[in-house]
Amino acid sequence: MKIVQKSLAFVGLLSLCALFIYALQDAPTDENFETKLINDYNVYALQVPDDLNFAGEPIPLNNPDIFERMDRELLVNTYWQSNGLLMFKRAKKYFPIIEPILEKHGIPDDFKYLAVIESGLTNAVSPAGARGVWQIMKSTGRENGLEVNTNVDERYNLEKATEVACEYLKKAKDKLGSWTLAAAAYNGGNAGMSRRLKAQNVDSYYDLLLGEETGRYLFRIVALKEILSNPDKYGFNFREKDLYKNIPTYKVEVDSAVTDFSKFAQNFGINYKILKLHNPWLREPHLNNKSRKLYKIDIPKEGYYQSNP
Repeated sequence: MKIVQKSLAFVGLLSLCALFIYALQDAPTDENFETKLINDYNVYALQVPDDLNFAGEPIPLNNPDIFERMDRELLVNTYWQSNGLLMFKRAKKYFPIIEPILEKHGIPDDFKYLAVIESGLTNAVSPAGARGVWQIMKSTGRENGLEVNTNVDERYNLEKATEVACEYLKKAKDKLGSWTLAAAAYNGGNAGMSRRLKAQNVDSYYDLLLGEETGRYLFRIVALKEILSNPDKYGFNFREKDLYKNIPTYKVEVDSAVTDFSKFAQNFGINYKILKLHNPWLREPHLNNKSRKLYKIDIPKEGYYQSNP
């Protein structure tokens, strides 16, 4: 009997040791992070959450067509891992700029994910000529007070472009009646969405027959919202230090022409490349400013870049 008891005790001790070793191996430390990347890759069917919504407006997942479209976007964006991980990294850098502007205008926080699907949080250029994180067309930018020309293009100014996007979305909500339709109108246009709703005699985005891009639009937004809000659930593993950082800046006011931005940058201990990284709206290496307009140029605080001015 004593021999059996000792054997059981020994087996129990071995089991505890094995659990302890497994726990250490499973922890996301720097030492085993690369090993986990190699060994943990699996592909699973996804469970579509039954309470998905956009801006508090529920998605009718009991409709099989809606369920399949939502499932598609969750699958596509979950298993496009490289793009997904980049979205986590960039969101950490740019959401803190976007979120307070949305809040100031009374725009639901979910609209930050619209910027994600529009541009991947980059200063993208579309075939139609839309530019910047919010993909604003030239005419829309000018109508909403942005300067858009070869010398200065404020569609690349994230703060100002977010302000314009907010104004557009508020007007769309007032016209169309829901945040879901307002988001769809950002892609399909206010007039286009109104025309389709009237022609098809419906009042919901989810009842409309739409083209491929606008038909996927809301589902893509909600898929990115769900994934970016639940990285562990969808298999995205990263550490805080893996995410991109928003470099703090201060603003320098300029109300005259600048003949050479390379020399201008040197005055602040940076080079032209770094100046452009923080001010992509300055489209040329000089500033014309014949009207003596007041511009605010972002300069990174000291200590974040090691460069030769």
